[in-house]
Amino acid sequence: MKYTPATAGKAPPGTAPRPKSGKVVARKSVPPGEIRIIGGQYKRSKLPVPNKLGLRPTPDRVRETLFNWLGQDLTGWRCMDVFAGTGALGLEAASRGAAEVLLCEQDPGLVDQLKALQAKLHADMVKVERGDGLAGLRRASPASMQLVFLDPPFDSPLFEPALRAAAQVVAEPGYVYLEAPQAWSDDALAEYGLQLHRSGKAGAVHFHLLVRKGAAA
Repeated sequence: MKYTPATAGKAPPGTAPRPKSGKVVARKSVPPGEIRIIGGQYKRSKLPVPNKLGLRPTPDRVRETLFNWLGQDLTGWRCMDVFAGTGALGLEAASRGAAEVLLCEQDPGLVDQLKALQAKLHADMVKVERGDGLAGLRRASPASMQLVFLDPPFDSPLFEPALRAAAQVVAEPGYVYLEAPQAWSDDALAEYGLQLHRSGKAGAVHFHLLVRKGAAA
């Protein structure tokens, strides 16, 4: 994920999440330059974090909470990490048995790093695609994914179009994971055909697990 504090651009709309939301206390920052996969067959594998402006991987505790919500076993799932960055989210899904994981990234250096990781891990279920992740999401077949990861730059205008596209691509049952600088409410998400399933906060990051509107929680 590429992170920039929310000082520019349109802030995501909405109020605080419903009472079922949980808070996660963020750990101290990991040592610069490296994070690790926290679960599954690739557990403890190192993921480099290059010194690139705005690059901020999803924190360990947030990933731990997210995959606890998902039940850890993603056997057979098709997943897409739309703004892959270091690939932390998509590779965690692959580590837990996902059948297909598409990592989309525009930065050529990060793409090379992702391809090297894919080869090192022998992660045949992972495909790395260089290019516009949002365009790739729009090309995907309707209801073709069980899990879509969305963590665009916090100062970008990509939240609304990404949510709209993800709502078309995610299957039922299926989930959209969203990281944002503010909490998104059911009222704000309804416009995009999505609703809250779980949500939490770690430091400046609000994270949400969403389902298609009307889907069973």
